[in-house]
Amino acid sequence: MHLVSYLDSGTEALGLLVDGHVVAARDCDAQAPATMRELLDAPERGLAVLRAAEPAGGKPIDEIDLLAPLPRPTNVLCVGRNYREHAEEEGQSAPEAPALFLKTTTSIVGHHDDIVWDPTYTTQVDYEAELAVVIGSTARHVSADRALDHVLGYTCLNDISARDLQFADLQWSRGKSLDTFCPMGPALVTPDEVGDPQRLEIRCLLNGQVVQQANTAVMHHSVAEVIAYCSRAMTLHPGDVIATGTPSGVGIFRQPPLLLRDGDVVEVDVERVGRLVNRCRTIEHRIS
Repeated sequence: MHLVSYLDSGTEALGLLVDGHVVAARDCDAQAPATMRELLDAPERGLAVLRAAEPAGGKPIDEIDLLAPLPRPTNVLCVGRNYREHAEEEGQSAPEAPALFLKTTTSIVGHHDDIVWDPTYTTQVDYEAELAVVIGSTARHVSADRALDHVLGYTCLNDISARDLQFADLQWSRGKSLDTFCPMGPALVTPDEVGDPQRLEIRCLLNGQVVQQANTAVMHHSVAEVIAYCSRAMTLHPGDVIATGTPSGVGIFRQPPLLLRDGDVVEVDVERVGRLVNRCRTIEHRIS
């Protein structure tokens, strides 16, 4: 299933994306969860109800006010340098253990939302195409062999990064957590639709040109290994999002650098998961 969150007359709702149309979950079955959060509260029951439904009709997705699939995730965990060639383009070695950092939930936006920054605050804004994992059941001290049992689904994520801020700090959180710097979507796709998460083509396109391309098979640490590693450090809760790393080809390490500008359109395309599209905007803000 492809599940989306959207606004219905200003109220958050859960929908099924079928053949380019969004059908309200509650229109499929009155017992279906009304929102993604309700689904996360009882995922097995909610998914069973939705799988038994026969969605029909709905509205074209272009007429829907989409939100990020999880508008308010519990946490957003990220893995740095998880593709060996990306580490090498930084002049680094791939880390022996997953290198974890956090993005704030205030950075989250959805499909077709703008990526916005103040050019007086940052001038080096970059793209990072990633496969993101959404946790569906509590995980603590799980093995890699069982880690995928805790996955509710997958989505596309763009780990937008203000490189000048990132490199000025001793850690990465500020440069990666500006408002709108975590586009996700358009849908959450259940594992039965995705299959093996280590067999997915992933690309980033900037103004229609491919700037990143790889297969998740070449991740340094697999999705299952990343989930298991995170669960050793902290309890993973339903609604946690894990961004699994970006391939080589990011803008800052190109010669010359290829950084995002006002009006640019950036896309994250993950096989069997979807295509996330966002436009860039620069707006100067006055300090009050």
